[in-house]
Amino acid sequence: MRLSFFGAAHEVTGSCHLLEACGKNILIDCGMEQGPDLYENQELPVTPGEIDYILLTHAHIDHSGNIPLMVKNGFAGEIVTTFATSDLCNIMLRDSAHIQEFEAEWRNRKAKRSGEPEYEPIYTVADADAAVKLLAPVDYGQKITLCDGIEVRFNDVGHLLGSASIEVWITENGVSKKVVFSGDVGNKNQPIIKDPQPVKEADYVVIESTYGDRTHGDDIPDYVGEFTRILRETFQKGGNVVIPSFAVGRTQEILYFIREIKEKNLLPEFPGFEVYVDSPLAIEATNVFNKNVTGCFDEDAMALVNQGINPLLFPGLKTTITSDESRQINFDTRPKVILSASGMCEAGRIRHHLKHNLWRSECTICFVGYQAVGTLGRKLIEGAESVKLFGENITVNAKIEVLKGISGHADVNGLLDWLRGFEKTPDRVMVVHGEDTVTDHFAKLVEDTFGCPAFAPYSGGSVDLATNEIITVGQRIPKKAEEKPSKLKSASAFNRLVAAAKRLLNVVYKNEGLANKDMAKFESQIQNLADKWDRDR
Repeated sequence: MRLSFFGAAHEVTGSCHLLEACGKNILIDCGMEQGPDLYENQELPVTPGEIDYILLTHAHIDHSGNIPLMVKNGFAGEIVTTFATSDLCNIMLRDSAHIQEFEAEWRNRKAKRSGEPEYEPIYTVADADAAVKLLAPVDYGQKITLCDGIEVRFNDVGHLLGSASIEVWITENGVSKKVVFSGDVGNKNQPIIKDPQPVKEADYVVIESTYGDRTHGDDIPDYVGEFTRILRETFQKGGNVVIPSFAVGRTQEILYFIREIKEKNLLPEFPGFEVYVDSPLAIEATNVFNKNVTGCFDEDAMALVNQGINPLLFPGLKTTITSDESRQINFDTRPKVILSASGMCEAGRIRHHLKHNLWRSECTICFVGYQAVGTLGRKLIEGAESVKLFGENITVNAKIEVLKGISGHADVNGLLDWLRGFEKTPDRVMVVHGEDTVTDHFAKLVEDTFGCPAFAPYSGGSVDLATNEIITVGQRIPKKAEEKPSKLKSASAFNRLVAAAKRLLNVVYKNEGLANKDMAKFESQIQNLADKWDRDR
């Protein structure tokens, strides 16, 4: 009965946890890393073909995006998740595969010119199609027997349409334990979807910590009022409001706000302003939202539906599918709203819209979601004066706005409130899915607040659930950035030295639990070696 952590360990993305119990290997999430990759991820101790089930908390690619790769390499079990998540994965995994194939095609055009070896996509659309066929959706609140000794239940956690925390009951060799995986805990009072639902009991809790060191503010933001202000100020200058928006979730929330602005005539001086959703994925995702109304929409959204009103539809809404349609948006000189992915500006059509609008002082770039460290979005909100797009330096003259409080993630108070839902203090809390120092900060906060042991594992960290013992905290091995082959060749001696240092660090971790006398001797040898070669001494 063992739980190990391989992704989103002291990092924000790439969630992947392995549960070994009752003779089964079960992955909880299987996400792709997006943005900065700080640490080397340890390899799973089992092959994809040896994994029996994947339990998927929600459809975001940093939780689901490596599933087609697992299928490509032999996984053939069930992917258990909610119905709405299944519908979203149907489009999002295929979209991710298209991106992998497009990138491979682009790289191979360059490789052919330079004589470099051919690049193979991480996975293909065929792999994504095969993964979609393995989806096994269940209802919220439905307790199912996964296999002998293991039961699971998915509960609405209010992060995204279909998102869930997962309860897992395990009975093995006469020992029974319950583990709860938070998934991404949602922010309260979000439009459209319900607030996070509490879970009452658990022996162990695995919780995310994206906002584990900060708050969204004490007051519930006036989203509509603040957004109306941004639109008015920008349109009065004759500019565009460009919104880098995640195609699934955030785009639909912004459409919800704009529908209200138009319905209440809050911008009477610009009654017919147009809104472009320039993302095929966002368009398909909006259709999935409209399909999964019952059981997923909150009371306010359902009240509109019951009146015959589509909460995501309004006059002036335009959608663009093709690249030609996307390009034409920037030839329209009328003030407008442009919603485009990706939400952190790292890829996709949004980069073209930034190129055409960042240099214009009359325009506004409005951020409505989390921006990870190192991303273009984070650089812009931190005040970058110029950025490079498509090989060209672009001066940042546009106004940069951040719509406060619009986040799909609970802040630190929301995370603690969700933990307070447990009627008995868990035996241990494990903190994942956060920036490097934030995970440790939040683990300490959990210990201080609830009096239960908590820790943030590194990749490869592992816990014996039967005995509540930490087998290993994992390995903190910094990831070296990729370099050009020519540079790698000239620096090969140094790289061998770095590899040797990494091996030494691995040896250190393997000797955890060594007698104090032997550890002191080992430490002395390392210190002597460091003293010999430390150039600053």
